[in-house]
Amino acid sequence: MSAMDEPLYPIAVLIDELKNDDIQLRLNSIRRLSTIARALGEERTRKELIPFLSENNDDDDEVLLAMAEELGVFIPYVGGVEHAHVLLPPLETLCTVEETCVREKSVESLCRIGSQMRETDLVDYFIPLVKRLAAGEWFTARVSACGLFHIAYASAPDMLKTELRSIYNQLCQDDMPMVRRSAATNLGKFAATVEPNHLKTDVMAMFDDLTQDDQDSVRLLAVEGCAALGKLLEPQDCVAHILPVIVNFSQDKSWRVRYMVANQLYELCEAVGPEPTRTDLVPAYVRLLRDNEAEVRIAAAGKVTKFW
Repeated sequence: MSAMDEPLYPIAVLIDELKNDDIQLRLNSIRRLSTIARALGEERTRKELIPFLSENNDDDDEVLLAMAEELGVFIPYVGGVEHAHVLLPPLETLCTVEETCVREKSVESLCRIGSQMRETDLVDYFIPLVKRLAAGEWFTARVSACGLFHIAYASAPDMLKTELRSIYNQLCQDDMPMVRRSAATNLGKFAATVEPNHLKTDVMAMFDDLTQDDQDSVRLLAVEGCAALGKLLEPQDCVAHILPVIVNFSQDKSWRVRYMVANQLYELCEAVGPEPTRTDLVPAYVRLLRDNEAEVRIAAAGKVTKFW
């Protein structure tokens, strides 16, 4: 092979190996992406390698997971933060696959990249990606979108912020329980980036919807959000909005929700403060200690030393 042909060699090997029937060869190839990128140089990585990965339709979850992980640390290989946006398309595709661990790793990598991107690029590239996923036909895309709002929101201009809050509200009311679960899981992170006046109105309205969801798997994730939201609110707002929810949850018809309250009760007490804890949460705690379900009683008993 002549010296002139050498730069072409790594990408040719990658293409061959990524199409190989042997999963181990495909995996090895993906895990060598950084080496191949260095050999290609930043420009060819941007123009050839990343588009190739965007079009790669490997159906093995292990290969896709490795790709999602590698791309999260790929900013230096595409020429730094000013070119970080070229990494978004392959990760956007990975956010829509069926396998949960691949989607979660893709969201994690997108968050890592987004947190380093310039504000103008976030507005031009990252926020449109979030909006596309949130409007995705498949629930997998919408599930992934929920985990990206806290990165997108802070840099958005006011008009876009209003739109992002509205979109998140729609995700909290999505037809698919999996999407609502993701919205409940990520609400605390999103709320931490929202301005105080919108936190008390828009975000608390979303929280109220989730706490009244007909699926106990959504409600129990809303319990987890109580403490995180409570720490963001002023004490009086926390008592007005969070405390009644906790008390209701401690009497929820689903033992899994009551179990989650028992597990989280100490953090919830910290959120509302000493006086409401004495007047409202101690009676709720005593109820949980006498619960019909052994799992709930055990969870509550495990918090005795912290509680008193």
